[in-house]
Amino acid sequence: MSSTQGSDGDAVDAIVAQWRRERPAMRPEPMAVFGRIYRLARLVGDAQEQLYHRWGISRGEFDVLATLRRSGPPYALAPKAMTGALMLTSGGMTGRLDRLERAGLVRRAPDPDDRRSLRIILTEQGRQVAEEAADAGLAVQRQLLDALPTADQARLGDLLRTLLAAAEPPG
Repeated sequence: MSSTQGSDGDAVDAIVAQWRRERPAMRPEPMAVFGRIYRLARLVGDAQEQLYHRWGISRGEFDVLATLRRSGPPYALAPKAMTGALMLTSGGMTGRLDRLERAGLVRRAPDPDDRRSLRIILTEQGRQVAEEAADAGLAVQRQLLDALPTADQARLGDLLRTLLAAAEPPG
């Protein structure tokens, strides 16, 4: 992840300055925040996506494995619970599950409490991949956050939590 920062600011500053020049009444200051959030998310997401290729998975597939792993033993969830947690359609979830099952990272099994339903179960190999990929992904994030003092990292987390709460629909 390289920086585009120069003595006059970064690429987002240049965009904001162009809008100010072209439309002085526009007040483009929010672009300075959200443009950076978007670029940062894209850069980190792309870096993590490339990292996950080591394990033969995509970022979306990692999300499935991570959701199962952090659910705790027995690392099993109903597909409906997973689609809700990952904000996916059932079709999008089915494709991911098919690929993960072929790779031996998850398996589908009848739900012991409801024979009409299935459970998605993380295999031992899937648990190992989820943990290794999570550790590697966090290392990418930690490396970037190390550009900030620890107190600023915590403050940034708090500020972003507030912004996210304002953006999410109620309930």
